[in-house]
Amino acid sequence: MLGFGTIAKKVFGTPNDRRVKSVRPIVARINALEPEFETLTDTEIVAKTAELRNRAINGESLDDLLPEAFANCREGARRALGLRAFDVQLIGGIFLHQGNIAEMKTGEGKTLVATFPAYLNALTGKGVHIVTVNDYLAKRDADWMGKVFTALGMTTGVVYPRQPDDEKRAAYRADITYATNNELGFDYLRDNMRGSLEDMAQRGHNFAIVDEVDSILIDEARTPLIISGPSQDRSDLYVAIDKVIPEIREEHYTLDEKQRNATFTDEGNEFLEEKLHETGLLPEDQSLYDPESTTVVHHVTNALRAHKLFLKDQQYIVRGGEVVLVDEFTGRMMPGRRLSDGLHQAIEAKEGCKIQPENVTLASVTFQNYFRLYDKLGGMTGTAATEAEEFMSIYGLGVVEIPTNRPIARIDDDDQVYRTAKEKYEAIVETIREAHGKGQPVLVGTTSIEKSEMLSQMLTKATLPHNVLNARQHEQEAQIVADAGKLGAVTIATNMAGRGTDIKLGGNVDFKIMEALEADPEAHPDEVRVRIEAEHATDEQKVKDAGGLYVLATERHESRRIDNQLRGRSGRQGDPGRSSFFLSLEDDLMRIFGSERLDKMLTKLGLQEGEAIVHPWVNKSLERAQAKVEGRNFDIRKQLLKFDDVMNDQRKVIFGQRHEIMGAEDIAEVARDMRHQVIEDMVDTHMPPKTYADQWDSEGLQQAARETLGVDVPVLEWADEDGVDQEVVRERLETAADEYMASKTAQFGPEQMRNIEKQVLLQTIDQKWRDHLLTLEHLRSVVGFRGYAQRDPLNEYKTEAFQLFEIMLDGLRADVTQKLSRIQPLTPEQQEQLIRQLQAQQQAQQKQADAAGAAASEAAAGTPVSGEGAPLVEGFDENDPSTWGNPGRNDPCPCGSGKKFKHCHGRLA
Repeated sequence: MLGFGTIAKKVFGTPNDRRVKSVRPIVARINALEPEFETLTDTEIVAKTAELRNRAINGESLDDLLPEAFANCREGARRALGLRAFDVQLIGGIFLHQGNIAEMKTGEGKTLVATFPAYLNALTGKGVHIVTVNDYLAKRDADWMGKVFTALGMTTGVVYPRQPDDEKRAAYRADITYATNNELGFDYLRDNMRGSLEDMAQRGHNFAIVDEVDSILIDEARTPLIISGPSQDRSDLYVAIDKVIPEIREEHYTLDEKQRNATFTDEGNEFLEEKLHETGLLPEDQSLYDPESTTVVHHVTNALRAHKLFLKDQQYIVRGGEVVLVDEFTGRMMPGRRLSDGLHQAIEAKEGCKIQPENVTLASVTFQNYFRLYDKLGGMTGTAATEAEEFMSIYGLGVVEIPTNRPIARIDDDDQVYRTAKEKYEAIVETIREAHGKGQPVLVGTTSIEKSEMLSQMLTKATLPHNVLNARQHEQEAQIVADAGKLGAVTIATNMAGRGTDIKLGGNVDFKIMEALEADPEAHPDEVRVRIEAEHATDEQKVKDAGGLYVLATERHESRRIDNQLRGRSGRQGDPGRSSFFLSLEDDLMRIFGSERLDKMLTKLGLQEGEAIVHPWVNKSLERAQAKVEGRNFDIRKQLLKFDDVMNDQRKVIFGQRHEIMGAEDIAEVARDMRHQVIEDMVDTHMPPKTYADQWDSEGLQQAARETLGVDVPVLEWADEDGVDQEVVRERLETAADEYMASKTAQFGPEQMRNIEKQVLLQTIDQKWRDHLLTLEHLRSVVGFRGYAQRDPLNEYKTEAFQLFEIMLDGLRADVTQKLSRIQPLTPEQQEQLIRQLQAQQQAQQKQADAAGAAASEAAAGTPVSGEGAPLVEGFDENDPSTWGNPGRNDPCPCGSGKKFKHCHGRLA
């Protein structure tokens, strides 16, 4: 009997069906325009782009332009690539333009789909970013789809690590820019450390289309992008704090050896505060509980951990005056590995070793907050529906399932559950043997590299030929995955392998041609292509007759999405296929699910060794368990985002201020406002409101004015005058300071003074922001303990982070005012030298940020940091093959990319 929900869906359709149906009239209008656009010449297609661009700039909405733009783009793609987009691809493009995620099954042509909304949104002239998961796919897609955009009269750029600055700026100024998520994020951070607007690469965040959107916005969302560099030398602070620790008694602290943590008791805090006041490490009027004390508390806690939890010759040894960590599992030394967050420095202070500077964060951003900068965001993936709630709540993205061009012919088996892992793997080997025997290609999904290698050993023992693909995304992966559809092929891969590469039944034609030419370099490429394509058609039919690609998963993943991703490798474009999940009660997810009860039940049912239980109920139970785990992971990401949002709001303010300062011709007014605010704060401090003259600290104010403003004014005499109040003193100080700075401007020259003000302001903002980031890191590491006092750590973090931000801004104003007041009029040569010095400091800082960012982006992308990309052959010109030398197909490419020649400049067109 059908439930009410099922009946309603049959009558009214699902919400997703209704959304898809709502855009079909737009598709009909695009199709109706097709005959008209087919008659256009190539020149007229480019002219159509110019016409649409003018209409967009003159205020016509993109929604109104959509049918014509999509029709023009479809015709451009047909001519450039020989690909005519299907209706379902147009539907995907429409939903991307509307700011949604288009869930499209593997093999449905997502790369082409992205060209439609990208072309339409690029008409505004604000640029469109297409985001991929690795550099190979960014370059491949830019090269491939760039032909379409060129045919339409638009420019295409690609961004990659260690790209020359002028080339990178040109890539971002193109109409459509292809880049990885890592490179986009790092460029955003690097841009906001630059000294002038001309040096910035990105030109705003208009519209981004994120390919493999679930991988980038969910799987990688928790990992922040960080540009770090060595901090200032704080050796004295570590040594001074280290001297306090031996005086601490047992009742002053508690240890948690399991979590390797140490905390001070109330009695310990009182003792510590007293000691820190004595040593001058904590100002007399400051308590340990004040927000300004966060950094000192952090260092003292680290020193306590270094003394009480890290023991010499157990967790570390001292060798050659260096603290070297010891691996707790193997007992081996780990030279080069250092503890983070100042803990290693605390141990160095304890042992009397030379204290190495710690790395500090120069800038950081999470993908969650970077991608929320865009005015509009769209995404594509084969699997997003299970995470629809997270996409909507964090990014405001709806998920729309796009129908397939042809019905899916894949057979999805119910899960097979065995009692032990041994039985499961034996059944897997036997199933692979059967499929291989009839020529059916098998893709085996595993959850870890370790398990993939273990299964590989079992297949080797069973004399079954196979390929093993580890989860590193390089072109080697693309080749192995592309060949996974060959007749009788067996490929063991991690669950996420092969994103961005289709598995074609019978193998990949281009790779087969490349192999044939390697074997016989004298052969004519055209003749080889004709022969290989004929052989491929036969192989493809044989694979289809054998049942298509068989996806065999060895375990359920925590996330249904990743299981669906693996399953979706089979059955592309209506091809036959099959998918099965082999599980055991010893699998991680099954243990969470409660395998003990199931084990007892299976024993009662008389399940024999080697037998499996197969039932739809088991699938449903597992899906419920997976949904619970997904929900828990979502909650963790949501909580992390709430903390990061606090810093993100402050980041936007600081980066916005920098941008305004760099763009301003004259910032004298900003400098004056800062000076006046500093004066107001000074007067309020030394002459508090609603107090009498005999309670004022006139001498202190006179001293502060001399130090900070550079003016020597008779505040003591003013205070003795009748009728003088705080307001009068403030006005007199402002007048004196303004006159002093005006005299400086006259001596320096207005233009030079404006330049100096800008450089001083930018440098001070950068330094203060770095120090603030470090303080926030320290606050974040200790604020969790507030939960023990029944206080919400997030609210505590918000409150104190705001207070620290205000303190930072006060310090910024005071520092800028003081630095500008101390600049002395110089000779023209000295003025030039001073400005050059300020600019050199800014450039050095920028170079450090660029180098740190490039190393970080390469590390994030999994590429070696050493390669500078210098050509191996002198005089190499990529447009002139005669300058390439005579490399073999498997030799390194002479361009210096580090790739094999056959995968780089020697690749077949």
